[in-house]
Amino acid sequence: MESLNSKTVKHKVMDILKAATDWAKAELFSTPFFMLFGGVFMAASLGFWQLGKTEMAKAYIIPTLVAGALLLIIGLGLFFTNKSRITQFETMYNADASAFVASELARAEATLTEYKNIVFTAIPLIIAACALVIFLVNSPIWRASMITSIAMLVVILLIDGTAHARIDAYHQHLLSVENDMKK
Repeated sequence: MESLNSKTVKHKVMDILKAATDWAKAELFSTPFFMLFGGVFMAASLGFWQLGKTEMAKAYIIPTLVAGALLLIIGLGLFFTNKSRITQFETMYNADASAFVASELARAEATLTEYKNIVFTAIPLIIAACALVIFLVNSPIWRASMITSIAMLVVILLIDGTAHARIDAYHQHLLSVENDMKK
């Protein structure tokens, strides 16, 4: 007869598929915000193109269009990646649950490291550099480009800040399951 601890571990391992699927579905909910903001940037570009009378307003046309396109590409890429993960999770889990936990743990740890290095270190440094360029350069295209870059990077920080919290919680859940499996 199975021990109570063995049943608890099996339940937690089975629960990890639900946690992985829930995490991916939450990512599917947040990635359209990249696309929404991309659309806002592109609409702003259109507005500057149609209504911009000053040299500064006209300078925003290309930077906001580029930022909008980048945000749309990021959103679409993340959406389709996470959508395909949902079906992959079940396949991988059914093939080997412990290997699934190990691979998800490695992926979550790599993602957390990327967030630390890129989102929470590099992006703030890039924002600071853009702000410095605004003060040092007087050309409208450079100022518009730097202001647009800052706005786009702030959007990325906002969305990825919540994504970081989700992957961190998922990572903690994976660690708990892995620790229970080792007992």
